[in-house]
Amino acid sequence: MRSWAPWILAAIVVGIAITVLIPLFDTGAVHKAGPAGLAGEDAPVIALHDDAGNPASLAAYRNRVVLMNLWATWCPPCREELPDLQRLYAADASRGLVVIGVDQGESAARASAFASALGLRFPIWIDSEESYGRAYDALGFPTTVVIDRHGTIVRGFDGALTLDQMRAAVDPLLKTE
Repeated sequence: MRSWAPWILAAIVVGIAITVLIPLFDTGAVHKAGPAGLAGEDAPVIALHDDAGNPASLAAYRNRVVLMNLWATWCPPCREELPDLQRLYAADASRGLVVIGVDQGESAARASAFASALGLRFPIWIDSEESYGRAYDALGFPTTVVIDRHGTIVRGFDGALTLDQMRAAVDPLLKTE
């Protein structure tokens, strides 16, 4: 029976060590995959250019609610969603909403022609390096991120949204100052 004593003692020591050490390493934060996991963080600001070659940055939109949509011309769900983004922008720009379309990995000429064909009037940025896709943990396209007036990410979505879903995401922010 004495030959078991060292094993029992070792098990007790390991149990105590686990009980003491795990809380020291547990941050309590659970990070969701994709842009939804970024809620509450400051929105990354990456300097880009718009489809006309002008400098573009989120820093220019402080004090405005921003709905940023990452898309590409080859993406069928993006093509379906972009007209609803234009409808949302047209309806709520006067309330402080900015919709920004960020083309991922394509040329300014291609993105601009595509946006023009769809009648898009919101800003189109060109992210040929797909920096925003990485910064916002995009799992695919389209990816939408909602940013409040202080530059904080409020919501993130992977996949196409309906107009009603877009409105539900931005309306509470447009009501607050």
